[in-house]
Amino acid sequence: GVGKTAIVEGLAQRIMENRVPEILGGKRVVTLDLSSMIAGTKYRGEFEDRLTKIIAEIKGAGDIIIFIDELHTIVGAGAAEGAIDAANILKPSLARGEFQCVGATTLDEYRKHIEKDAALERRFQPILVDEPSQEESIEILKGLRDRYEAHHGVKISDEAIEAAVRLSARYISDRF
Repeated sequence: GVGKTAIVEGLAQRIMENRVPEILGGKRVVTLDLSSMIAGTKYRGEFEDRLTKIIAEIKGAGDIIIFIDELHTIVGAGAAEGAIDAANILKPSLARGEFQCVGATTLDEYRKHIEKDAALERRFQPILVDEPSQEESIEILKGLRDRYEAHHGVKISDEAIEAAVRLSARYISDRF
């Protein structure tokens, strides 16, 4: 991707370091994994019950910013016959400002799912994240190199990073 999730991770880091506006001070960024919540539900209404309880806990805590990766999946998530989806469960609380929510999705998926629901679209302020240039990608990967080297027990040269970026731009340019 282009680093949408990394931006949210950066926000969490800045909150921990107290380098954010006062309104974000003391907040916690918590990922809401809808697919894990749906997994294992057997009965109609079970997903809604889980999500409703989580929302109540979030509101009660008062210091949580919810992060939903692949935000577009809330439209239809958990909806079985006669059930309501995650978007319709979240909308009332979002409309009342009872908690803050950050989502990440592609522009295409945003247009396809979020924009089509005017009430849901009003709850979010889109921020477009451009794909990094090849030079920026090289710098990002160099910054991550130590972690990958330690994890995989290998050494990664500058030449390997540069080749990976160059070849990715050439052969998988349609992914973004």
